[in-house]
Amino acid sequence: MERRRESPAMAREEGRGLDFLESLGPDISATVFSLLDDPADLARATAVSRSWRRFVIANQFSKILCLWVYPEVSNFTRVELSSISSAHRNAGSSAFAGLEKLGRDHRVYMHLSHDLLSPYDPKDCISCCVGASSTDHLPEEAIENTLEHDEEWRPSYWSSGGQKDPAVPECLIYSLQSELCLVDEIRIRPLKAFFRYGHPIYSAKHVRFRLGYLKPPHWSETHVYVQSDAELTDDSNYVWTYTSPEFPMLQENVMQSFKLPHSVLCIGGVVKIELLGRVHKDTFDGLYYICVSHIQIVGKPLSEDFGVAPSKNDVVLSYYLDYRRFGGRSQQSTWLCDEDLALRYGSRDRRTEP
Repeated sequence: MERRRESPAMAREEGRGLDFLESLGPDISATVFSLLDDPADLARATAVSRSWRRFVIANQFSKILCLWVYPEVSNFTRVELSSISSAHRNAGSSAFAGLEKLGRDHRVYMHLSHDLLSPYDPKDCISCCVGASSTDHLPEEAIENTLEHDEEWRPSYWSSGGQKDPAVPECLIYSLQSELCLVDEIRIRPLKAFFRYGHPIYSAKHVRFRLGYLKPPHWSETHVYVQSDAELTDDSNYVWTYTSPEFPMLQENVMQSFKLPHSVLCIGGVVKIELLGRVHKDTFDGLYYICVSHIQIVGKPLSEDFGVAPSKNDVVLSYYLDYRRFGGRSQQSTWLCDEDLALRYGSRDRRTEP
């Protein structure tokens, strides 16, 4: 006997709820779900029913949410779980095919969206120095001095090499505390040389910032490294996923704040500070210098659960199910199901405005 198709009215008469996914259709339903701007709402939606879960996962709404708040997420071409062995990943064509693979990606992006949207107190995110385009005297005026606070009676600073042309730029490159890091602003204090006549300030005219990662084979999973000094600042060895506008610098002995137009997700944890134009001509040798006392890159390092794995043709978003690669940490990273995600992200938290 042919099964009779039930109408929405018949379903209501029998006491069953009406699923608006069936009533509205996929296009309008997708529009409604795309308006969810909180990972808690999205997690709760996947826990309503199997049909809702399939719909959210199939349409990749968790990834869309990440893209909406931080467009830099578009650089990721795929997701990998670090604890899954290559044998498991390659065992059979259906191991991570179809909805199963999308479900895995959904949970990773749910964790990422929560981390991106959680409120935070901005802090200095610099882990270490990568290199400078030039240095006048090593080690007395090395880039590492920019991580220390300047003291008038014992100046600590980086100095560029001297140039006859004031238009020659310089750059300083830093590695951040996490491979994924939110960057809100960069603070720079130029050097005021109290030990020179007239107390000159060796500032740049403008600054610009680039965020990104080293290309393979220079990339390391645990830190940025290069093979020679020539590679430290060579742009051909980097992929910059964000470039800021130019900001004018003041010729003042203060910590100057350069806020980005919006908070930016630094993919790869490398920041390049470009110092454009020179102001002060040294009376000793008639050359132009740029000197910096102190630098801070302010924002939020994301969870160590996440990592970046660049390859020749793509960038992988890695999700670590344990902390073995960080050494000495026994705490296990939790891989949550949709119901657990709904409980964990049940509070409506919001990203703080920069």
